[in-house]
Amino acid sequence: MKATDTGIKRILKAFTYSYDGFKATFKSEAAFRQDIVFVIIMTIIALCFNMPAWQQARLIASLLIVLLAELINTAIETIIDRISEEYHELSKKAKDIGSLLVLISFIYVTLIWTTTIYGWIIYTE
Repeated sequence: MKATDTGIKRILKAFTYSYDGFKATFKSEAAFRQDIVFVIIMTIIALCFNMPAWQQARLIASLLIVLLAELINTAIETIIDRISEEYHELSKKAKDIGSLLVLISFIYVTLIWTTTIYGWIIYTE
């Protein structure tokens, strides 16, 4: 599937493909829908803090890592299932690594939120 479009047409098609990917993921992946809800709630919480905008942006940006990790995990799972839905140790390994990616993204969010909020509390006292 080599792209033949160039310039603005290629960019517009890329947005279409991204939208299609979002719809497909949202429709088929409960974990992605849960992550979207998590990101929305935590974004609202981040905006409620009376801290500098750059700190709020840091909190929100860390949440986007969770969505990226979930999308990569979904892509890995989709590719594995496309190859074969039969159990294979390497397929399990790839899916487990994708799952670990999501876990690490949540650990990252926890570290960013903890250090940012702790620093904000300490320096505003």
